[in-house]
Amino acid sequence: MSILKKRLNKYDEILNADKIDIPNLKKLCFHGIPDEGGLRSLCWKLLLNYLPITRASWSETLTRKRELYRTFIEDLIVTPGESNADGDRVDVTLCDHPLNLNPDSQWQTYFKDNEILLQIDKDVRRLCPDISFFQQGTDFPCKVIVTGNGQKRLHRRVQHTVLRSANVERKGLGVTKEQQIAVSVRKAIEDYAPLQEGSEAHWEVLERILFLYAKLNPGQGYVQGMNEILGPIYHAFACDPCISWKEYAEADTFFCFTNLMAEIRDFFIKTLDEAEFGINSMMIKLTQHVKDNDREVWQRLNQQELCPQYYSFRWLTLLLSQEFPLPDVMRIWDSLFADEQRFDFLIHICCAMIILLRDQLLVSDFAANVKLLQNFPSMDIQIVFCKAAALAGISLDA
Repeated sequence: MSILKKRLNKYDEILNADKIDIPNLKKLCFHGIPDEGGLRSLCWKLLLNYLPITRASWSETLTRKRELYRTFIEDLIVTPGESNADGDRVDVTLCDHPLNLNPDSQWQTYFKDNEILLQIDKDVRRLCPDISFFQQGTDFPCKVIVTGNGQKRLHRRVQHTVLRSANVERKGLGVTKEQQIAVSVRKAIEDYAPLQEGSEAHWEVLERILFLYAKLNPGQGYVQGMNEILGPIYHAFACDPCISWKEYAEADTFFCFTNLMAEIRDFFIKTLDEAEFGINSMMIKLTQHVKDNDREVWQRLNQQELCPQYYSFRWLTLLLSQEFPLPDVMRIWDSLFADEQRFDFLIHICCAMIILLRDQLLVSDFAANVKLLQNFPSMDIQIVFCKAAALAGISLDA
């Protein structure tokens, strides 16, 4: 029996049990989830605490969550003055109007929402510009949108302004590579056009998920870079070969993304940068890890005053989603989601990335080293994993 077949049998044994053995599932997933049979989609739902460990509870949980998501769309995506339940146009001049400055005005809320939506729209239109998936149409466009009057298609609210400017300066996170910006802006104009009525591109689905997340989390809102966290999760779910799972990729993605953001939200809130699990704490851990494992490289970076903020801020905040091709990112996330300490292994991977570049780092000047670290060279992901596992003192043998 082949190694892959043995691993698939192990997955079947765990996932078909009445009660999922999460510790053993994590051990199995840590070594990479096979692409076969939608395994990654199912395992991520378990690892991100969306599905309960009791299989008998799955149906009720999924039905309840998916219905809840549908109500979010109906209740939170609202245009003031749109038709009421009887189909009659609402006379906005009776009690509210676009010039009403009252904070409780629906129009004031609408305009503030559009400010957030404008940024979301820009970001989802330039997601993963090297692949065509997000420009393609989904097989399951949102029923609320398709059967309604189309007013809930969010891109319409910003379509006249979203692509007027190529200025994509990042404030706060600064997480997009300059090379990708130029490509993605061009592709946004060329390829990320909305589809005809009754259809939706995958980027439109992501736009809706992020908008709803921002509405439901006003204390945090939307922060640039969240689109990079959402994309791989949605891709895994929307590519599930099982139609009964694929049909609800949007709702399932929303709740898995929400659960993941609850764990890494400190990375995206500037006031929590210094918190125990804030991004600065993570960068300090990474620097110390490099010092402990390759003092010569650490000294070189230290002498050059090459601060980890220049490169590892993006690595850590976005869980390496912009440093590797999407298939490699998903392999990395298998291990991160299965990590008992959740993101400790992320530090090991980032440290491994630096040490693997030691020969160049030790002979290059500050400018060359910054460029090298900000644009991590193409490398077999297994090499990175082997080095990270050695640093962590673990074996990658499944």
